[in-house]
Amino acid sequence: MASQLETIGGLERRLTLSVPSADITKKVQERFRSLARSVRMPGFRPGKVPLKMIAQSYGPQVQAEILGDAVSRAFTEAVDEHKLRVAGQPAIQPKEGGEGEAADFTATFEVYPEVVLSEPEKLAVERFACSVGETEVSKTIDVLRKQRTRWLEVQRAGQTGDRVTIDFVGKLDDVAFDGDTASDFAMVLGEGRMLADFETGVAGKAAGETGSFDVAFPEDYSAKELAGKTARFDVAVKKVDEPELPALDSEFAKQMGLADGNLEKFQ
Repeated sequence: MASQLETIGGLERRLTLSVPSADITKKVQERFRSLARSVRMPGFRPGKVPLKMIAQSYGPQVQAEILGDAVSRAFTEAVDEHKLRVAGQPAIQPKEGGEGEAADFTATFEVYPEVVLSEPEKLAVERFACSVGETEVSKTIDVLRKQRTRWLEVQRAGQTGDRVTIDFVGKLDDVAFDGDTASDFAMVLGEGRMLADFETGVAGKAAGETGSFDVAFPEDYSAKELAGKTARFDVAVKKVDEPELPALDSEFAKQMGLADGNLEKFQ
């Protein structure tokens, strides 16, 4: 099956495909004979339906299927012939003015670009370096210790670094609002996870103490119904825990995977 390749521009290509009409006619007739062996029509025994009637009933459908298969096969063969790397599905259209002995089609599509790599020894590579000193090591060890913090209950007022467990109710104009009421809520003072006014109101209170204070929500607060408003919070402190970091010793080094507990190796 003949084919012609055109470069339309950039990565776009067009193939002109020619499918012999005789081949189509032959395959259509073969399909009709195949249908005649199984198709059923009123007034005819199975296998006795005339080919003319089968052609009248199934002609357009069979013609379209045979032609579609032939064009698809012609396109695949043309792609192999021209060694094309097709990107996406082609747009196939019948071509006007085709010869009587052949059905002509055009297939328009894009191809993958050809990428030519430079020789590796001529490539410039930017190498990034990261210096690790005593300061970075110390910071990382501090993080590892904080991840293994033990919390010990204390009988004193909460201060920065302590974990306090509280119950609280937030109100706007003396009406509680959704999302700002909780029980047994744990927070670490000084972490900044709560608004500054809230942390200030909780700090300095011991277990069993209560308090009420105002919290001003910023204009850009995520909950639009609270943005720019001031709410009143009632808080009851239930427990205060102080942090205890693990000692930086051989036992800690063993926990980090050094079987001999050598602290110098760990650092």
